[in-house]
Amino acid sequence: MLTKFETKSARVKGISFHAKRPWVLASLHNGVIQLWDYRMCTLLEKFDEHDGPVRGICFHIQQPLFVSGGDDYKIKVWNYKQRRCLFTLLGHLDYIRATYFHHEYPWILSASDDQTIRIWNWQSRQCISVLTGHNHYVMCAQFHPTEDLIVSASLDQSVRVWDFSGLRKKSVAPGPAGLAEHLRNPQATDLFGQADAVVKHVLEGHDRGVNWASFHPTLPLIVSGADDRQVKLWRMNDAKAWEVDTCRGHYNNVSCALFHARHELILSNSEDRSIRVWDMTKRTCLHTFRRENDRYWVLAAHPTLNLFAAGHDVGMILFKLQRERPAYALHNNMLFYIKDRQLRKLDMSTNRDAPIMQIKGGGRHQPYSMSLNHAEWCVLVTWRIGDSNTYELYSAPRDGEASTAPPEPLRGHATSAVWVARNRFAALEKNNQLVIKNLKNEVSKKIATPTCEEIMYAGTGMLLLREPECVQLLDVQQKRTIASVKVSKCRYAIWNSDMSLVALLAKHSVTICTKKLEQLCSITEGARVKSGAFDDSTPQPVFIYTTANHIKYCCKDGDYGIIRTLDVPVYAVKVIASETGARVVCLDREARPKVLNIDPTEYRFKLALVTRQYDQVLHMVRTAKLVGQSIIAYLQEKGYPEVALHFVKDARTRLSLALQCGNIEVALEAAKSLDEPAAWDKLAKAALATGNHQIVEMCYQRTKNFEKLSFLYLITGNLDKLRKMMKIAEIRKDVSSQFQGALLLGDVNERIRLLKNAGQLSLAFLTAITHKQLDEAEQLQAALEAANLPVPAPDPQAVFVRAPLPVQRAQPNWPLLAVSKSFFEVAGGARTAADASAVGAVADVAGDEPLEAAGAWGDDDDVLQENKEEGEGDVMEDACDDGGWDVGDEDLELPEELAPVPADIDGAEESSEYFVAPTRGVSLALGAKLKTAHDHVATGQFEIAFRLLNEQVGIVNFEPYLETFLSMYSSARLMFGALPQAPPLVAHLHRNWKEASGKDLLPVLTAKLNDLVAQLQQCYQLTTGGKFTEATERLRRAVRLVPLLQLDSKQELSEAQQLLAICKEYLLGLQMETDRKAMPKNTLDEQKRTCEMAAYFTHCKLQPVHQILTLRTALNMFFKLKNYRTAASFARRLLELGPRPEVAQQARKILQACEKTPTDEHQLLYDEHNPFNICGISYKPIYRGKPEEKCPLCSASFLPEHKGKLCPICGVAEIGKDVLGLRICVLQFQR
Repeated sequence: MLTKFETKSARVKGISFHAKRPWVLASLHNGVIQLWDYRMCTLLEKFDEHDGPVRGICFHIQQPLFVSGGDDYKIKVWNYKQRRCLFTLLGHLDYIRATYFHHEYPWILSASDDQTIRIWNWQSRQCISVLTGHNHYVMCAQFHPTEDLIVSASLDQSVRVWDFSGLRKKSVAPGPAGLAEHLRNPQATDLFGQADAVVKHVLEGHDRGVNWASFHPTLPLIVSGADDRQVKLWRMNDAKAWEVDTCRGHYNNVSCALFHARHELILSNSEDRSIRVWDMTKRTCLHTFRRENDRYWVLAAHPTLNLFAAGHDVGMILFKLQRERPAYALHNNMLFYIKDRQLRKLDMSTNRDAPIMQIKGGGRHQPYSMSLNHAEWCVLVTWRIGDSNTYELYSAPRDGEASTAPPEPLRGHATSAVWVARNRFAALEKNNQLVIKNLKNEVSKKIATPTCEEIMYAGTGMLLLREPECVQLLDVQQKRTIASVKVSKCRYAIWNSDMSLVALLAKHSVTICTKKLEQLCSITEGARVKSGAFDDSTPQPVFIYTTANHIKYCCKDGDYGIIRTLDVPVYAVKVIASETGARVVCLDREARPKVLNIDPTEYRFKLALVTRQYDQVLHMVRTAKLVGQSIIAYLQEKGYPEVALHFVKDARTRLSLALQCGNIEVALEAAKSLDEPAAWDKLAKAALATGNHQIVEMCYQRTKNFEKLSFLYLITGNLDKLRKMMKIAEIRKDVSSQFQGALLLGDVNERIRLLKNAGQLSLAFLTAITHKQLDEAEQLQAALEAANLPVPAPDPQAVFVRAPLPVQRAQPNWPLLAVSKSFFEVAGGARTAADASAVGAVADVAGDEPLEAAGAWGDDDDVLQENKEEGEGDVMEDACDDGGWDVGDEDLELPEELAPVPADIDGAEESSEYFVAPTRGVSLALGAKLKTAHDHVATGQFEIAFRLLNEQVGIVNFEPYLETFLSMYSSARLMFGALPQAPPLVAHLHRNWKEASGKDLLPVLTAKLNDLVAQLQQCYQLTTGGKFTEATERLRRAVRLVPLLQLDSKQELSEAQQLLAICKEYLLGLQMETDRKAMPKNTLDEQKRTCEMAAYFTHCKLQPVHQILTLRTALNMFFKLKNYRTAASFARRLLELGPRPEVAQQARKILQACEKTPTDEHQLLYDEHNPFNICGISYKPIYRGKPEEKCPLCSASFLPEHKGKLCPICGVAEIGKDVLGLRICVLQFQR
């Protein structure tokens, strides 16, 4: 008897197994019904509505129902999904002893102490038949598994068999045969009617009351148990029933008896505290299982599995009569296993299964295990039958040999027998002595192993010895233990193909060790561990093991997980892996080979991460369906949040992962989609830590955190926005924030005004007199005297409160360390966008055509509206209204920008208070190798840089470069404290510190082409949004930075020149469009001029999305001017660019209208067929071949009369100046 599960409770009076799920119901003497999961050993639910003991309990075979009957005379039908009683059937007048569902009909059978058996229809909730005939308590009644029969047992010492076919015919719709019979003879009637149920047989033979009777599942047999301590076997046919034999042995009342469904066995239990197993053919007792103090009351068998349950005084026990694990052995691709007393061989490569030989010993019992010697083709088979442990040594016929009758096997007594060499095997005898025997079963060596319980294979000449608390590795030759590992009650040892790893399986644990028994990991399972096999196809072997309800994996670093669920336990033999998946070859409990497909992606993914095979990881990320919180948690735990980002779509999780791996861009997207204050706060903290204060600014704006915004503007030197914050505080009527802003800006007049408005005249007077604002002080003194308030005396030692002037105003984002991106970030970037370094590729980032033209794009009305009011469409947008300083923020409404306040606001006479730095000396870090303007700026040699910029690209206006030069110079130096109480030292940062020294050292790069490319992307987006002023400022900044680059290759140089050309086209077009919008449109000539400029704008080489917008504007304006021929040309150019369907439809309508009258009403200075450049000052065409002057920096074209003027496009270079050309690449200085 193998105990699988045991419960402790009140006396169990009824038991029922679920047909499909691993559930068992136990009805107790105290009125409670318990629902247990016997596989997980957990109590799932309690049902407590009966008053008194519940003796009858039964699951429905298909529906989520069970029925119970108790001593309260009630039959209750329950729905276990809804966890409630559906209804109660009333009718019995005494205790209810048994309740059963019919396997097919909607019937319930109940037996009661009122001497009746009742049949109920649980759908109509009616009693449909009452079976009377017993004259004492009816202790048991059951339906036959297939026929229309009922067996009942009563204390009137009889067993009755009832035929209820009449009830079936009356209650159940006829099948096809019955229907045909009824149609053939519709007039036939049964004059006397037919009884619902009639007694077919009365079985009398017991001397006392009968407690139980049950049918055999397939044979016409009945077993009964009674208070006369006997178990009787009855046989029946259609005519009669008779007693076959009696099983005697119990010495108290027999409570229950039933047949074994698969073997010729009878099980019975009794109040004598024993369960007995009887041989049905010999009627002898085979086994007796006793409890010390508890009487048995009920027995139940699982409908399909080899599982039984018995209820006793203090609970319930689930057990099997024999072990169901098949005996098998593996050699390469061959599986050898024993089924139905035959040794069989399965070729796993061809799925060919064939018998090899007959196995003789063991009687009706299954072999416990087998061990294969593939060299000598011998098999050791062991049996454990009760206390008798034996083995048999067979010599198997080889392939190709004639299958003759196998020779008689050699036998011996031993607990275990395992091969240790090609001609030696080890056997563990009963006295715990290990003997080594040869192929003739002769002892060649003996080894004392006093505490060994089991021996297991461990390779040639080695054995694993299982002891109660550990497993030891024994060298058979040296007779000594080599290694030991602590594993309690190990049951099986499974080796991988090269014998480098072993998995030790206990009842609830898996331990993986090396061949020297060094423990690598151990996993504890809730369910029972059944078997396992290694997958050796992976970089590190993975152990695939089965539990009672799952197939799982375990890596040697301790990672484990579930691969799939199992309906019934199987025994894994081998894992066959392929690139796309894997198959597990298993044996089920009937020793039938099965192949289960499994998905190895999860453990292959984890192994690829562990072994740093990142290309494989990336392939899996893109192709495999890896989902679930466990994978994300695993990646976070192992430090791969950037990989976890590939799996996550939930914005909240993406935000936390992106912040964890420092990916501010992804975090920004997630925060935008969440749009919650908490998300913006998290992003602000992370962005502040990395110095990305533009995103910090956006976060504070979204959360309206004005105090933090003000402080951010202060520390980044953005005084203009700090002034705006002061004005916003005024709008919000937050006087405290307004005063603080004035204090930080050093705005004395504002502070005086605020104090005066707040009624603090004394403080206002002191502020004015201290800061030498004498006129204001006189007025305040007069106001104090008029109000009869004392005039405070100013402190002659007062020191002015001065706001610190920022060294660098409106700082860009802090420079970040040049760290290499992780493999996944690089690969992810390569997949989602083209190479970011190529400007041409970056041009695609301009985006799709906007759904509605935004910002400064305007005048694109539907010109086909006939009932348009006169003058509509001439309304001009403010060309400077670009959405304000709050980029991308619609929540903050800002006032009009005020006039700038000078930094020396307090008067020039106090300027002596500021520290003036002494004249700078020559630094030792400056060498003679500096060639580019970048290197001279980074080392502080501004004068030389000015001269180089003037000679190379004709720059004459250096004022815009002030902050750029200071920023580059400060970025190239490092200040650090060397000694305590000593001033900090300055060190220059170098880009070639690894390969150079001394005068060959070059300053670190402070301006990068990639940053300019990123700025260009932002300008594309600003242009799309119609924010022309901001886009123009950024484009100018990018153009001015190009001469300050330091490049290393011709490709980078060509990209920089391409960047200049793109910026020039955008600057010219946006300035021209801004000026056009500002022009008056009152007279015809003025309208013609604006149309000319709109037409010129379409010839600027912009991105297609922006080109479409320029063409739409020009098309509408020319159509209104009735220049239909030119308008048609614009319409054709627009359609060639493939705009959105609605735009294309409108353009086609205009084109059709223009083609009806293809003429121009007004003559304009515009010839679309003659190539031309546009003058950057007059905005007039300069046709090819005509004289023109160029800007040496941005290459913008101008009419000859503008030579010598400052270029309005870039704002720094002199038009037409003779220069050397752009020198920003080291290759340009090589001779």
